[in-house]
Formats: sequence, C-alpha cells, structure tokens
Amino acid sequence: MRAPEPTIPDEAFAVLTEWLPANGDHARPLIALATVDVEGRPDSRSVLLSEFDRSGFFVHTDSRSRKVADVEAHPEVAFSIAWPADLRQLTVQGVARRASPEEEASAYARRSRYLQLLAWLNTPEFALLPTDEQEQSWAAFDAAHPDGTLTSPDTWLGFVIEPTRLTFWEGNPRAASRRTEYRSAADGTWSTATLPG
Repeated sequence: MRAPEPTIPDEAFAVLTEWLPANGDHARPLIALATVDVEGRPDSRSVLLSEFDRSGFFVHTDSRSRKVADVEAHPEVAFSIAWPADLRQLTVQGVARRASPEEEASAYARRSRYLQLLAWLNTPEFALLPTDEQEQSWAAFDAAHPDGTLTSPDTWLGFVIEPTRLTFWEGNPRAASRRTEYRSAADGTWSTATLPG
C-alpha cells in the first residue's frame, strides 16, 4: 500500500511560493536534479521544474532518458536551485513517483511550442542526423502539426518529487548565512531546525 503523500508544512510552502515563480508563469526555472543509477553511481542534470504544489515538485521528461532509468532504479532523488543575485538556494531531498496521466497531459499543453516539438523529435535517430537534415525534418514536422494540435507522445512522462527534506539557504553579506531545514518523519509530521550556513 502506498504511503500517504507528504504535505509540505505551511511555513515552508509560504517560502516556496515567495521564491519560485507561480505555476502559471511561462518561464520555468531550471533545477539541478541528482539521481543514482542501478550501479550506485550518481548523476546530475538540469531540468525544468514544471510546477509545484503541497504534494511536491513536478518534472517531465522522455521515458527513454537515462534519468528515468535512474529514478526507476532508485526513486530517492535530490535537486537544488540557486538565485545567486538574491543570495538564496533551495535544496530538496525526496522520493520521485509517477505523476497522473492528467497532470502529464496538462504539463505538456503548457510547454512552449519548441519543447512540444522536441518531445516528439528528440529521438536517438534524430540525434544522428546532420544539422541541415535535422532542421529540414523539424520544419516539416512543425508545418504538418499546426499549433494547438499536438498532444503528448507516448514517451512523455512526469514525476512528482515528494519532499522528505527542504533546506532554504539565505546569505547575508553583513553576517553569517542561515539554513532553515524542514524534515518529514515516517508518520507524516515535519520538524524544523535552523542550521549554520
């Protein structure tokens, strides 16, 4: 039986809504997503944070990607996002679970036209084409599928990262930096700690 989804505590969620762009904002932030493969080797890559809510953080990708294989082998993941100009960083540890088909379709519909096309064309075969052939194939596919007519390909999937730890780092050029950490316990309760920067 699946454990209940964690609910991010009010205080932490308020900070998330202050630091992260609203889900309706077209410009999505990049996060550095870390995974571990089947042999225990770590990997990291930048992915778009599609959206977030009280249950967690949503990312979407191609089912044939290495990160999907990693998540399926070890669903425990972590990510970070930094705002250097604001002296802020968010680090999240959690468990990645498949998003619902409805959420996946909704996220695809909100992607830019370029990313919608990329979800269809970003195949191993396409990667091997010379640049001029890629551009011709891309233009032909784009012309054959007017804006608003594409739905997500079968290879499109999403994960929700249900957090077990949230760490908010805030720098201060006039004093020490500060980390505020929220940890989820097995019973679904959360503890809070203020840590040295």
